[in-house]
Amino acid sequence: MSRIEATHLRRWACVYVRQSTMAQVEHNRESLERQYELADRAVALGWAAGEVVVVDSDLGRSGKTVEGRDGFQRLVADVGLGKVGIVLGIEVSRLARSNADWYQLLDLCALTDTLIADQDGIYHPGLHNDRLLLGLKGTMSEAELHVLRARMRDGLLHKAAKGKLRVALPVGYEYDASGQVRIAADEVVADAVATVFAYFEQLASARQVLLRLLAEDRRLPRPARRRGGQVRWAAPTYKAVHAILTNPCYAGVYAYGRRRVQRRVVDGVVSERMRRAATSEEWLVCLRDHHPSYISFQTWEANQARLHANWSAAPDATGAAREGRGLLQGLVRCGRCGRRMGVSYSGRSLTPRYHCARAEQQYGAARCQSGIGGGRVERAVLDAVFQALAPAAIDATLAAIADLDSTHQASVRSAELELERAAYEADRARRQFDGCEPENRLVARTLESEWEQRLQQVGNAERTLAAVRARRPQPLNEQEIAWCRHFGADLRAAFDAPTTTDRDRKLLIRAMITEIQLVIEREQQRARLRIVWEGGAITEHEITVRPAGSQMRTDEDTLALVRRLAVDHPDREIAGILARQGRLTGAGNPFTVHRVRSLRHHHDIPAATVKTDPGPGEAFVTVAGAAAQLGVSTATVHRWLREGFITGRQVTPGAAWQILITDELRDRVCQTAPDGWLALQDAATALGVARQTVLHKVQRGEIPAVYVQHGKRKGLRIQVKPVQTGLFDNNDQQEAQC
Repeated sequence: MSRIEATHLRRWACVYVRQSTMAQVEHNRESLERQYELADRAVALGWAAGEVVVVDSDLGRSGKTVEGRDGFQRLVADVGLGKVGIVLGIEVSRLARSNADWYQLLDLCALTDTLIADQDGIYHPGLHNDRLLLGLKGTMSEAELHVLRARMRDGLLHKAAKGKLRVALPVGYEYDASGQVRIAADEVVADAVATVFAYFEQLASARQVLLRLLAEDRRLPRPARRRGGQVRWAAPTYKAVHAILTNPCYAGVYAYGRRRVQRRVVDGVVSERMRRAATSEEWLVCLRDHHPSYISFQTWEANQARLHANWSAAPDATGAAREGRGLLQGLVRCGRCGRRMGVSYSGRSLTPRYHCARAEQQYGAARCQSGIGGGRVERAVLDAVFQALAPAAIDATLAAIADLDSTHQASVRSAELELERAAYEADRARRQFDGCEPENRLVARTLESEWEQRLQQVGNAERTLAAVRARRPQPLNEQEIAWCRHFGADLRAAFDAPTTTDRDRKLLIRAMITEIQLVIEREQQRARLRIVWEGGAITEHEITVRPAGSQMRTDEDTLALVRRLAVDHPDREIAGILARQGRLTGAGNPFTVHRVRSLRHHHDIPAATVKTDPGPGEAFVTVAGAAAQLGVSTATVHRWLREGFITGRQVTPGAAWQILITDELRDRVCQTAPDGWLALQDAATALGVARQTVLHKVQRGEIPAVYVQHGKRKGLRIQVKPVQTGLFDNNDQQEAQC
């Protein structure tokens, strides 16, 4: 009996048209025409042509899910609203390949008295037998999809397991005539890829590689937009650099199945996204040494570990070495909770400070350990690093010297290849322009403009090559190499050099150390360091931690010196003395008059009484006072102090001299020399000794001496007795004759 009733004819007849891919839409025309012809069948069943609705907005969409199938969702909504009398499809698989979606449609059709028709008949989902048959067809449709996909997937895996499944190759590779993978025949492309790996080996950071490429104005090749197309060249981006560094194909590996489909429910909708497998063991196919490689597989794995460590969001990562002054950034871990310790900077000098605040930041808990200044920790670690590096320092220096020329040659080679490529492109543009008909000005103008652009690129490449060649390092001669062998072991000097950046220093430390475990013990005023070296060795160190606030106090030695100087020196002189000795305040600032005065007031140190001229009974005067009393210049007084002719004292090196003025000293400064007293050189000749020996005797008071301050022969006069047998005889009587 006919299941079509008048109530069905008063509603729409919906024809659902769908094909799974756009390739099927383009090439399987017969199937598409058969589905559209269902509209004629609806008219033959009794529906008016105006009541037939064709739903074809899901062409090129898979039926395994309703996501993205707007046509099917609108059809289900219309069925639920009772607008549809019959749903027509060429077969059940056109409507849905999922039982969940299929039974949802069946339930709505049963509730709203809606029929379903395919090429085999007309069914009423409200009838038990019809529903049973429709359910069986839906199950078979879903199973058919599973069988088809499993068959295709098994075939792909079987071919991929042998490395014969052709996949899209990354830039830098191509298939030869026999279908084998080879390195790109274009030397410029291959050199650009190799340069990325060489720079990463030096810089250990994808971002730093990008900055290096941008600084050198290099371009990177991009895959062709279509099969058989030419490689494109564009400015480097982080995405392009990262894609080269993470692709195992460059390590000679044939990899298949590196990604997994991950399903999740977002706002009630099941969505799928691709997830990259973490390790090579999780890949479906991993064939090593499948084709020529740019780097070894071991190097590629080390690069992945480095990239993962540079990712600061990873809980076990150290993060990339950056420009901050904290040399141990990312390496220090809390010895109590195991979390990575953060770095903060304070003061004008941006002094680093390491602290464990993760528990406080993430959970609102108390801090595991209070912070510690980075200076002492870094000095202890650096001492350990350079102690370990000492035996290999000379070898490292010579290796660095050898790398200079090889690195320059590689840069020159890259620039030459770029010039060769630009010249070819310019010649190709010229030939295209020459082959154009002169009358066709529209095409000729375009080709002429392209030719000019290519010529500009040639000029840029020539200038780049000239600049690279000009930067060639001068070869070292034998003397310079010998100097490097002798002094090159001083890695500490190279480490502290102004030309060495903080990032370079961090890379050196990271090459030696895996992590540093830090435990601060405030009560014992110490911190314990546990250094885990590359290779697994562990060493333990201990440093002194000063009490909180003591870092801002002036040290006791400087304070005691200020107390001594303040007795008879004004603040200006004290500041000059402390500055000459290189002393600093507790905050690390040089001493000024204001800071000396502030220090005295804070510690209740009285100021000195200013003295101009020495009064009666005073024994010591300044250099200026002594010069005034003796009638000589201050330079002469300083020379007398050096020669020992007069005596003086200093509270500390750099302080003002205090000279003892006596009547005896005044008598030794005269206008004319006494008879028989000789000049210094004559006295040395008469005594048969050196001038310095005579001066030493004068300093010790063993030979009488005066200073003549006027005349052409002013200077020291030495008394030499007529009988003189020698200054260095053991007989005391002989020495007393002087």
